[in-house]
Amino acid sequence: MQPKEILFRVLRHEKTDELPWVPFAGVHAAKLIGKSAHDVLTDENDLFDALMAVNRLYKPNGQPVIFDLQVEAEILGCELVWGKDSPPSVKTHPLADTMTVPCKCMLPKARDGRIPMITNVMKRMKKAVGETTALYGLVCGPFTLASHLRGNNLFMDMYDDEDYVHELLDWCASSTKYMSGYYTAAGMDVIAVVDPLVSQISAAHFEEFLTGPYKGIFESIRNGGTFSSFFVCGDASRSIEVMCQTGPDSICVDENVNLPAAKKITDRYNITIGGNIPLTSVMLHGTQQDNMKYVLNMIDSLDDKSNFIVAPGCDMPYAIPVENGIAVAQAVHQPDSVREILKNYVAVQEDIKVDLPDYANLPRPLVEVFTLDSATCAACTYMMGAAQEAKEHFGDAIDVVEYKYTVKENIARCKAMGVKNLPCMYINGKLAFSSIIPSRDELNAAIAAVL
Repeated sequence: MQPKEILFRVLRHEKTDELPWVPFAGVHAAKLIGKSAHDVLTDENDLFDALMAVNRLYKPNGQPVIFDLQVEAEILGCELVWGKDSPPSVKTHPLADTMTVPCKCMLPKARDGRIPMITNVMKRMKKAVGETTALYGLVCGPFTLASHLRGNNLFMDMYDDEDYVHELLDWCASSTKYMSGYYTAAGMDVIAVVDPLVSQISAAHFEEFLTGPYKGIFESIRNGGTFSSFFVCGDASRSIEVMCQTGPDSICVDENVNLPAAKKITDRYNITIGGNIPLTSVMLHGTQQDNMKYVLNMIDSLDDKSNFIVAPGCDMPYAIPVENGIAVAQAVHQPDSVREILKNYVAVQEDIKVDLPDYANLPRPLVEVFTLDSATCAACTYMMGAAQEAKEHFGDAIDVVEYKYTVKENIARCKAMGVKNLPCMYINGKLAFSSIIPSRDELNAAIAAVL
């Protein structure tokens, strides 16, 4: 049986003797060939070479062709900021100062932006590895795309002008369908709709604004003859059920979600779930043995191991050691031999000391934003954006700082602070907002209360 058939069987909710492995190696693929993130996200040959390296080294059952949620935003007029080892982030929002919905004539066309480069690579990958490996086409989900266009104002709009939000999200859902169609035509086996900002709203807001659009998106993908996946980063725990009700073939979650608990929900709907190897504490900073042990413990934590795909929680960081990716693949494909390797292994706990601020004697209110990395994680970008807007409003009356989980010391800081989910925001050492991006008024009021 070809590796991709194991994945297809799991997506069809059939029993298998092995679990499938899907490394979400976006910018990390660039590291494997000594290129920058910008190189592989803009150059056809570099992207193809990087993907072939992923396929050769990590022996995946399935793999994404590109992991960049800004492809559509760039086409629609968002200015991007590029980093050497991260996907681009959105700098400007075309609809920030105007509550309008773009013309349908502006929906992405197959010849726009980087789409021709991406679909060319998809066709080349299909020819090169399509017999053995399932290929994922990742598209930007409607809520994240709307946030790219409207900026942080979108979170206020949900309270102030519901009709406008409905119209904008319907338009963005059409964009998602168009992109899905282009990628299906290029040979993709799975269309993954990636919408990280879904984790930053309530289940009630999801039902009000996104249930309808997502039912239409997944019906469209199904009619196109491919499998579908609903990919949400951040603490999406409260929305797993409503996500299932939109009808995807699978859902992917990150380390913020309790996997066994979430799987009990997805199993009730007979939906496959994928996840959720921690990106930084395990894959980036752990050893080979740490990665092997985490994968086996994660699998063992599930009462029912059907309907499950082993995968990282999101786009793998650029600098993940190659040996850690290989270790995960080995743990998935050869679990018995890896258990023998690990039988006497005890993880080494690093004792990193961090100095916390003297919160009782701060000279001014301190807003601390804990993120995976606001340069690479869309939900983190908008949480940090809310804090930066507050800084512009209050000026020198407050201090704002970001702690990125990609830095080892900040992992220790999160433990010391009792941080449970990312992104989140603390004010004067107290949790203010966790996996919910506050509106401008909510955040300003919370800060004003401690001035």
